[in-house]
Amino acid sequence: MLEDKVPAPFVPRPIQKRILSEIESCIKSGYPNIVLCAPTGVGKSLVGVTVARHFGGSFVVTASKNLQNQYVGDFSFLSPVKGKSNFACHQIMSEQKMDDETYAARNGMTCEKGRCVTKKMVNGKPVVDTCRFKPTIKQVDDDDCPPEACPYYMQKYRGLLSPHSLWNYSSYFQIIKFGQHLFGQYLERAVSIFDEAHTLEDQIVQFIGYDIRQRHLEEAEIRAERYDLGSVEGALEVITEIAKYYSGRIRDVEESVSPESLPDFRILSRLRSIYEEAAHARQEISSDAGNFVVNRPETDSDGSIRAVSIKPIDVSGFAGEFFTSKHNLFMSATIDKPSFCENMGLDPDSVAIVDAPESPFPLENRAVEMLRVRHLNYRSTPADEAAVVSKIDELMDAHADERGLVLTSSVSKCYQILNGLSERNRRRVRICHSTNPGGRTQGEIIAEHRDRPRSVLLSSSLWEGVDLKDDMSRFQIVAKVPYPNYSEERTRAKMKRFPRWYAARTLTKLLQGLGRSVRSEQDWARTYILDAAADRLLAQSRNSVPQSYHDMLGLQAARA
Repeated sequence: MLEDKVPAPFVPRPIQKRILSEIESCIKSGYPNIVLCAPTGVGKSLVGVTVARHFGGSFVVTASKNLQNQYVGDFSFLSPVKGKSNFACHQIMSEQKMDDETYAARNGMTCEKGRCVTKKMVNGKPVVDTCRFKPTIKQVDDDDCPPEACPYYMQKYRGLLSPHSLWNYSSYFQIIKFGQHLFGQYLERAVSIFDEAHTLEDQIVQFIGYDIRQRHLEEAEIRAERYDLGSVEGALEVITEIAKYYSGRIRDVEESVSPESLPDFRILSRLRSIYEEAAHARQEISSDAGNFVVNRPETDSDGSIRAVSIKPIDVSGFAGEFFTSKHNLFMSATIDKPSFCENMGLDPDSVAIVDAPESPFPLENRAVEMLRVRHLNYRSTPADEAAVVSKIDELMDAHADERGLVLTSSVSKCYQILNGLSERNRRRVRICHSTNPGGRTQGEIIAEHRDRPRSVLLSSSLWEGVDLKDDMSRFQIVAKVPYPNYSEERTRAKMKRFPRWYAARTLTKLLQGLGRSVRSEQDWARTYILDAAADRLLAQSRNSVPQSYHDMLGLQAARA
């Protein structure tokens, strides 16, 4: 039985037993792909590692470092793999005569800046020379590494050698996409567990397409105004010019040195990285140009181009290269099977869904009030916007002595709300995004929020990935339904090709937001949805709402 593979000392709860039994039935029925839709509190991670142990070898993949740390803390048999930015570079430390790894990492002396491979001249010919701190995977396998061996490669190779390893999406996709020729024999696992699987489309998009950056245009002396950067064809011309320029720069650097001297490898490494990225993207985009779209250029205040993004409309043709295991388990609190299969290029007949029937949290602890203040969209009037801000101010007064969270759809909406609040409530607000003024991180702002008794976070980016448990948030306000930005070319193109994507994407984000403040059976928070557009979204998408959300959204009758 699958339940027998639950790792000690954990004892599965009734809801977990029920889920494991359903998954076991799906496996016995021959489904290679299983979607688990279960809310916060069910314990999806325990279910995931139980399935991993059942198959004997696995990759477990998550979207955040916090969740990685949680997995490792609970399940010691998982071997974690993190990116280079998390480790101090021993080579740089040696050059700087430093032995404090913590200090080095905090001050930017990380492995991503090290020179793992260099070249030296032997008898007048360049020979590849590997950093003396970098172990081989065989050394790690034989437990024959020196004490000073690079910590990044040590944990990476241990992850590849371990039967069960834990990755973030970026590191996992990187090695699956580009590491097959080096590590193919180590990349075979019976099952892959994809946690937070509702983010898969966004994760894949990061690895497909290209961003034309201002600094590359300036270095290559490319005048962007000469090209039609509103079209894929024009963007491809620029990418070709970028690749051509950096290829020439590599040749110039290599040929400018005498046999006795060496080129600056740091310069060469950077040039090669830029060239390879551009050359690969050019090939990828030109092979199916009709599937790519150019988003509106990001510009500086003087109108100069900061970046131009070329992204795929449909990722289904690329997704399969990342799902290399014979079996895949996709886990999330919010997955709609038809939309998910369409986006990931999966045959619906090969996908089974296990939908947790209920939340383990009491309904009164996670109640949602649909206040329907105004219907907000592109036709909304200033009076509509002002009415919503006024209601936020009123609710903040009602929760004057508690911490809370206000969610809206964009950065500009955040400042619109902030500027419309009363002075007493404006002082409580901390705007929090993935990037913030002064270089402050999201984590730093949330830590400050934790230390202020009446603090309220205001954000368009905290819809998911943040844990505001207990009194870190006793109320949360959804000011506006988070529809994707319709001004983006990719959004419009995606909607045209996949009509149900827009509502499914919005529903997923909304439901994720509803789970930010109630994180355990004893936890509680009041949730208010002010935008009357939520009614239409839920009516349109009622058959896509996971069962565990029915009671809190009053959808029982609609689904009966």
